[in-house]
Amino acid sequence: MDGLDDVFGDIYENVDALVLFSPSGSYYERFADLEDLDIITIGTDNTVGADPFVELPLEFADVTERVRFGLEGALEQGVIDDGDVLACATSVFDDGIDTVSRVRADADDQHGLYGLFAKSRADPEVIKAVLEVAINLGKKGQKGKPVGALFVVGDAGNVMNKSRPLSYNPFEKSHVHVGDPIVTVMLKEFSRLDGAFVISDSGKIVSAYRYLEPAAEGVDLPKGLGARHMAAGAITRDTNSIAVALSESDGMVRAFKAGELILEVDPEAY
Repeated sequence: MDGLDDVFGDIYENVDALVLFSPSGSYYERFADLEDLDIITIGTDNTVGADPFVELPLEFADVTERVRFGLEGALEQGVIDDGDVLACATSVFDDGIDTVSRVRADADDQHGLYGLFAKSRADPEVIKAVLEVAINLGKKGQKGKPVGALFVVGDAGNVMNKSRPLSYNPFEKSHVHVGDPIVTVMLKEFSRLDGAFVISDSGKIVSAYRYLEPAAEGVDLPKGLGARHMAAGAITRDTNSIAVALSESDGMVRAFKAGELILEVDPEAY
């Protein structure tokens, strides 16, 4: 049809790189030898031996999330630069690449999610499940009222050694995992009470109602953040865990790693 090349050609015009998301070997070979265009490959595994390659920490069914996380990782690794115009080829309808979109890399629009998933000890699926629980709590609260909550994920043995119980542990003899639907309901209910949830690398809920004992000295947080956030920073400084905190006062979800605030998300905008 006349004119189609003019329309779709705009997607590729003056792009800085072509980004292939999980391409097959044959698809990758079609572009690998191009000399006038940088080729970047993003996926959960580098099955085509691509260089450069950006690893996705987990599969994303939603194509928007897939592209957002992949480009955030590419920015973090210096594979692309802020402001680069990219043609992103990915799959929407089946296992093969069938969709191309034109995207501009924006460093100011990155939330730190890639680093949270890709560089943490805990299983990325577990971190994603915990983050979604916190975001859902931030949106809906508890019976319409805002709540605060704190989840410490990974290195559970050390976290338990550096904390003490505030009440009985409802998960002491259970083998439930954070991704189970019924557990999500339980976490929302227990979040009304004080203390942190402790969750293992694999997602097993080890305990609720834990008082985190590491001292907050040396934890540098933005002004306005209180004791829950100080505890989150301190426990991640002293253990190989990450912490996800939901603020009761402003409703924001924040994540901490190695004693630092690395992620801040508004549940209503997520």
